[in-house]
Amino acid sequence: MPHQSEHLQSSTTVTSAESPAPRRLRLGTAIAAAVAATTLMVAVPAQAEGPKKLDVASTFSTKNFLGAGAVRLAEELKTATGGAVSLRVHEPGDLVPAFEVFNSVSSGAIQAGWDWMGYWAGTVPITNLYGALPFGPSPEAFMSWMWAGEGTELVQAAYDPYGVKVLPCFISPQETGGWYNKEINTPEDFNGLSMRISGLGAKVLNKLGASTQLVPGSEIYLALERGRVDATEFSVPQVDQAMGFNEVAKYYYFPGWHQSASWFSLLVNQEVWDSYSDERKAQFQTACRATLQWAMAEAPPAQVKAIHELEAKGVQVKRFPEPVMTALQKAWAEVLEEEKKTNPDFAKAYDSLMKHAALIDEWYKLQAMPQPMAMKADEDASQ
Repeated sequence: MPHQSEHLQSSTTVTSAESPAPRRLRLGTAIAAAVAATTLMVAVPAQAEGPKKLDVASTFSTKNFLGAGAVRLAEELKTATGGAVSLRVHEPGDLVPAFEVFNSVSSGAIQAGWDWMGYWAGTVPITNLYGALPFGPSPEAFMSWMWAGEGTELVQAAYDPYGVKVLPCFISPQETGGWYNKEINTPEDFNGLSMRISGLGAKVLNKLGASTQLVPGSEIYLALERGRVDATEFSVPQVDQAMGFNEVAKYYYFPGWHQSASWFSLLVNQEVWDSYSDERKAQFQTACRATLQWAMAEAPPAQVKAIHELEAKGVQVKRFPEPVMTALQKAWAEVLEEEKKTNPDFAKAYDSLMKHAALIDEWYKLQAMPQPMAMKADEDASQ
């Protein structure tokens, strides 16, 4: 192969009428261009692109609101990347069993997953706080902590040892207090009750004498119908209605004391995530936030509509009496202290969240307005 300078000389032929100065100028320009090109080739390696298609194992059916979040994320990512990256969302069990999604992403058996963060509390205890925190702050305050506080940083640190990148992309509003086959009038009514509930809320009810178990969503209906459980909580009214719980339980209680907000996330194997360029990672984050904003806007009105439809079908919508709420709060205080003593990461995250939420609450209290007259008039007319 000829040397670079030989190639340059042969490509810069001089005519007899040509003066030495222009010749030297063109030769110098050509050499400079060649050196610049060589430098760029050495100093600027090609940006990593990562997979153009990601297979995502969902823990929820894409036909309900919780699984639809993954579908929405796929749409937002397609827009953010101009179609360069796509998510193929698989129904629960298609790739791996729902409760094996985290371990499968961690091991690299699958590229990505869509989850409720609380499912992995047995492996990553801090996720109890993100999945279902009893008597916690509002979804708005929780979201602020995730974006403007330490929320995302703390949970990612807990996932790092498992080689999993977590992108909290979806939040559901406060859940309901659950479906019951008998009325809950006193704290003693929980004694001996068998209920499908998970996480920290289950520990609270255990202190009031209830027996609790985690039943997969697809099995809850039959568990209620066959008497395997006396009660269940699962999600928000929009989702519960789609699950048909009103056909097997009569009483629908509020508030959802055990789950003030619920985080759902895209899990990506760390090696897969690292294969993407910084620009591509930023596009994932953009799509994630857009999905979260969609969920925050869509959810509240849909829940009220679902409640009205359930009432029309004969469901009795009720609130827990004050003595019951007081007993639940007392039991939660005990559980909270136990969790903070045994899990320093949980304690750090909880204190950070509540400190952030207190600032937001102070702001809202300063800005609190009297109830709008139009709303009061509407309420008076409906009574």
